Amino acid sequence: QLQLTESGGGSVQGGGSLRLTCTVAGYDLRCMGWFRQAPGEDREAVAAINTAGEAQYSDSVRGRFTITRDNDKNTVWLNMASLNPEDAGVYYCAARETWRCGTDMSPTTFKYWGQGTQVSVSS
Repeated sequence: QLQLTESGGGSVQGGGSLRLTCTVAGYDLRCMGWFRQAPGEDREAVAAINTAGEAQYSDSVRGRFTITRDNDKNTVWLNMASLNPEDAGVYYCAARETWRCGTDMSPTTFKYWGQGTQVSVSS
């Protein structure tokens, strides 16, 4: 099975930027996604990308975040800009069973998950 590891989280001021990295061991071609969860809140989708590099975003991050991947490097990134306190939480990298992402970014459709990386945004 796949093993996913996130890195790049940290603390930034509002308006700042971070880049999260997800490395995948045992990688094969899958739809990959980024999700986040604030304390006491449900996990929510942030972005997803299929094996062809076609990306989709939640409305709350579209235009500010960019998801990219390099299949040869077994790596997925999430570039986050114009961060605000509502973006804070634990960010998780996840993989589906298929290369397609479709339009559904429900966490329940993603089988493999990393341990998460913390993102804090101060006002």
